[in-house]
Amino acid sequence: MISLLAFGSYIYQSASAIILIFAVSHILSPAQYTSFSLALATSQLFCVFVFEWLQLAGVRFLAAASGAEAARLRFSLFTAGLLSALVLLLVGGVAGLLGTLETSVVALALAMAVLQGATDLYFMIVRVSNRLGTASALLILRASVLLAAAVAAALLHGTAVAALCGIAAGYGAVLLISLVVHRTSFQRASRRAMLTDWGHFCRYGIMAAAASVIHLSVPVTLRLIVIATLGRTSTGAAGFSMAIDLLQRPFSVLVAAIHTVCYPNVVVQFERNVDREARRATARMLEFILCATIVMLGGLIGLLPDAAHLFVPADLLVDFLNAAPVAAIFYFLHTHLQATLAVVPHLTKSATRLVVVAASQLLLVSTASSIGALLHISVAGQIASAALATALIILFASGPLIRFRAAPRALLIVEATVAAAAIAMLAAAPSDSLLWLAGKVAFAGLAVVLVTWRGDLLASARG
Repeated sequence: MISLLAFGSYIYQSASAIILIFAVSHILSPAQYTSFSLALATSQLFCVFVFEWLQLAGVRFLAAASGAEAARLRFSLFTAGLLSALVLLLVGGVAGLLGTLETSVVALALAMAVLQGATDLYFMIVRVSNRLGTASALLILRASVLLAAAVAAALLHGTAVAALCGIAAGYGAVLLISLVVHRTSFQRASRRAMLTDWGHFCRYGIMAAAASVIHLSVPVTLRLIVIATLGRTSTGAAGFSMAIDLLQRPFSVLVAAIHTVCYPNVVVQFERNVDREARRATARMLEFILCATIVMLGGLIGLLPDAAHLFVPADLLVDFLNAAPVAAIFYFLHTHLQATLAVVPHLTKSATRLVVVAASQLLLVSTASSIGALLHISVAGQIASAALATALIILFASGPLIRFRAAPRALLIVEATVAAAAIAMLAAAPSDSLLWLAGKVAFAGLAVVLVTWRGDLLASARG
């Protein structure tokens, strides 16, 4: 039940983020929404830049730690987090003064990055301390508070700055509540022990986080290139931004949920040097990720047009529908390159390889989309070129996973692909009435249940 609550919390978080984007896009003007979208994406990049290395190091080192060692590692993590946040505020503040963005937007992006990173770090510590249920409840609380605060602020003032202020205030409130709800133990470490811990974190965490920052820079770079060709104030830019914002969430949140439940067990099996069990646990996790994301891709392609007609503003609808299907494919590939193929390098702490793969993707995607912009191809064509570039990197980066021999069941992947194709074809079915729409949703739900039952995927969570 706790595992199901964990998955539910991530699904709820993803749904809340989607509702937030729909709501804010209806409240703000297209130009204000584009500013809001860029600031939100920038804060996400800042957050990964500052805190991702600690997140990765914390999961990798804390998952197998206990007692006094775990308490000391938690203290070292938070002290390192405070120093990283200070560096971000100093460097980001100087960059904001030299840049062209409004000072208020830069300040809010920095505040959101620090507050989000702090809550994410605390939630990670809670969940690897065998308190997965508490961490899941806190995720649900945070998603609810952020949605309510951002929409309320946007309704009151109607500006991007107001919506961003609401999000920042929501992060701060949830962080304070979390510190009260769950008080985790810390053990003050000596200066020598803390520096030793920081050294371990840095050797693995900084390089791994650098790869995450580079991967996150890929959609941001694609966004900047496309918006530069369309014009920041155009409805085309707003529709494209909305597609990029919406379709990034489902895959990343789903994979994060599976990693949250399954990855600590994979780390424990790997650290115990039980090769057979480590490969089995890894293969089961990969099956879960692949089947879930393949079916989700089919669901997005098949049902997104219906959802768009219901929720997307009319002036953004055409541009959104042109970009959304290809954006879904791009994020499907991007998520697997960033998360699935990186599992084995993370286990073996081969962080340099992660950076090389991420940098190769950024270079190839930037080149492909820039050439597309120069040739004046459509927005969908530019996104498709980015997806093709990502697929090429996947082919060249799959070596460690193949050598690790943690192969998912091929038949199960084929069955998930067939189910996804069947769901995707629902896009051609009529949905003029709510009855038709309900039938399409029921068909998609049945396909998901069948794939889950055939693969016994929930056993991966219980394992």
